[in-house]
Amino acid sequence: MLLDTASLYFRAFFGIPEKITAPDGTPVNAVRGLLDFIGRLVADYRPDQLVACLDADWRPAFRVELLPSYKAHRLADAATGAETIPPALEAQVPVIIEVLDALGIANVGVAGFEADDVIGTLAVAADGPVDVVTGDRDLFQLVNDERAVRILYTARGVGKHEVIDESVVTAKYGIPGSAYADFATLRGDPSDGLPGVAGVGDKTAATLVNRFGDIKNLVAAAHDPASDLSPTVRRKLLDAGDYLSVAGDVVAVRLDVPLPEMDARLPSAPADPGRLESLTERWGLGGSVSRVLTALDAGR
Repeated sequence: MLLDTASLYFRAFFGIPEKITAPDGTPVNAVRGLLDFIGRLVADYRPDQLVACLDADWRPAFRVELLPSYKAHRLADAATGAETIPPALEAQVPVIIEVLDALGIANVGVAGFEADDVIGTLAVAADGPVDVVTGDRDLFQLVNDERAVRILYTARGVGKHEVIDESVVTAKYGIPGSAYADFATLRGDPSDGLPGVAGVGDKTAATLVNRFGDIKNLVAAAHDPASDLSPTVRRKLLDAGDYLSVAGDVVAVRLDVPLPEMDARLPSAPADPGRLESLTERWGLGGSVSRVLTALDAGR
């Protein structure tokens, strides 16, 4: 099980009142919410390995160089490249990592890459079924029935998540699961600063992907006067030529991140009981930590 950790703690922060605080009054709603999510997911799915994947770089240079608009609207400071994050949430992220370490739950981010890239690399390297937990549709591109890679999609909440496999992608968008990245490139995604091809929505994007297979073939068709593209669609594609020449490498999840050594096995007991006890007391995490420990213990 691979966690899109930021996706989950953002959901926890905005879904749980900030009045959930530590004894000193510091908000811990994201910490407690994430722990509760983990406890529930472990109890329900019983993974034998679990990795909390982190954004060491939420806006990697290699993507920005190709497409400067990538996540640009979420910049808090263009000079530093800092992301707009509520201060009450930002302060909780180090606590989350400390607690995960004390629990013995593997967590990893790699400089220069997003959590999506860490997830993709781990997913393709796995020698067994993989469940990716995320509220981000970008990761639908990893769905693969042959390798048993699924998405546990949390857009409506962890308790109401959808299990996404290739058949669900096809039912939702009318495309093969493997075509999702090209589909998303054409359609665009304002939340990530991806403009897409002007005038091309879900339906047209699906039609084009099904007819031409991928962006490379589609661009070739747009430049081929003998192809049967309509003049309107041809013009839209040609007008978006600069975007289409780079967007595929921006949208595609990297599968080659240099990962550090880690023990991804689901722990049956805390890695550092004393530290965990101290953190639990300091931040008032008793109930949430107990639920995680109960879930871990049940898997022995």
